[in-house]
Amino acid sequence: MRGRARHSRARALGVAAAFAAALAAGACVTRRVADPGPPTIVRPPPGAPADTVARAVPIPDLPRDSAPPAISDRTLDVRVALATAAQQVPLTASGAWRLYDGTDGVLIRGNAGEVWVVEHRGRALRARGRGSQATAWVDGALTLRTDAGNAFPTFAGRRYRGALRVIAGDSGLVVVNVLNVEDYLRGVVPLEIGATRNASEQAAVEAQAVAARSYTWVRLTSANRRPDFDLLATVSDQVYGGVDAEREGTDQAVRATSGLVLKFAGRVVDAPYSASCGGQTAAPEEVWRTGPSSYLRRVSDRIPGSADRYYCEIAPRFAWTREFTSAELDAAVRSYLRSYTSGVPSSGPGHVRGVSIEARTPSGRVASATFLTERGAYAVRANDIRSVLRLPGGEILNSTYFSVNSETARDGSLARLTIRGNGHGHGVGMCQWGAIGRARAGQTARAILAAYFPGTTVGPASGMGR
Repeated sequence: MRGRARHSRARALGVAAAFAAALAAGACVTRRVADPGPPTIVRPPPGAPADTVARAVPIPDLPRDSAPPAISDRTLDVRVALATAAQQVPLTASGAWRLYDGTDGVLIRGNAGEVWVVEHRGRALRARGRGSQATAWVDGALTLRTDAGNAFPTFAGRRYRGALRVIAGDSGLVVVNVLNVEDYLRGVVPLEIGATRNASEQAAVEAQAVAARSYTWVRLTSANRRPDFDLLATVSDQVYGGVDAEREGTDQAVRATSGLVLKFAGRVVDAPYSASCGGQTAAPEEVWRTGPSSYLRRVSDRIPGSADRYYCEIAPRFAWTREFTSAELDAAVRSYLRSYTSGVPSSGPGHVRGVSIEARTPSGRVASATFLTERGAYAVRANDIRSVLRLPGGEILNSTYFSVNSETARDGSLARLTIRGNGHGHGVGMCQWGAIGRARAGQTARAILAAYFPGTTVGPASGMGR
């Protein structure tokens, strides 16, 4: 949602602080607000031996455990993809752990810090230990669970609650954290709204917890629920950092709102959010290829009684400027335009001669823009414009709430394009910096949610009791 004050889509003080810094810099949120990069891809460790042995190498001195009671995902468990295209997956835990096969049989009993690497051969999986130790190849998922509740599975240097599951996918190994929804939110809220919010801003943190829970619940109960995982741990869904991202202040907000979701006409509804709306939120049809929504309407963030003051004006990217040299603009258009419009020749669009805004949405955002090049004119719509106008480092444009100004060289060619805008993220639903501003002004979490999601109520989801 992305989806992003995702403040700005997005950790331990290394993880939470890094995201808090991104938030302070205006990084957007969920589904949202920053460029949806792919989940972590784990590369094989240097020197990892190639698999040339068709048969399993037995594990010495490892007695076969009898199968424990059946282990299945609970109703309120969420499955979060931490990686989707790994080739090898090192697994360990902070305490004693066991690796189960798809029938809940125990394959490995490991000690704290003991690392085993999951490999795949087609759809078959096995785990390799030190030396020649390896399990047999098995079909189906492998799942690591710790023996004690105060120990945590570890993947890619981060600790996670619940279990870690490895599944063979089309592009490699999919690593999934299976855990309770409330525990999941403990690793989401600090990375989406900031890990160090003060007491005067706690209502915004609670509003974030409810919005994130609603976003999750809608995907858990969807008729189109994916078979292997429900959410990505990135700005493509909600940024999630596991145990190392958790903080007491945000934990308190999760506990205070336990089980509460956003409802409209008695149904749990999606609750998108982004870092800063720039003064007014957008309706979904202004941004995405979707129809209007009764509870996602344009909302002004203007402070009542003021002429030009806004709750989200405290955002680092409430107002911003981006400049592109002719060479930078050519490079961005050459790299990304083809993905967001049709008719671009195989030789590329050529030199950019200008960018013009063709239409605006009711909230003032750019509805369509035309890129005029030496080989044609190419129209790009709404939020896609952000993905074309990327900086040299790949960062997408902050928002579509902008104007453009062109400077020409003496020969009449485009010399520089200056973009001045407001806000950070898609702008639909809750404005995170606006929520913080409203909390500082004394509004409650329920009042904040009612402002950004008109007509909704807050209550427990069915099967998610308090």
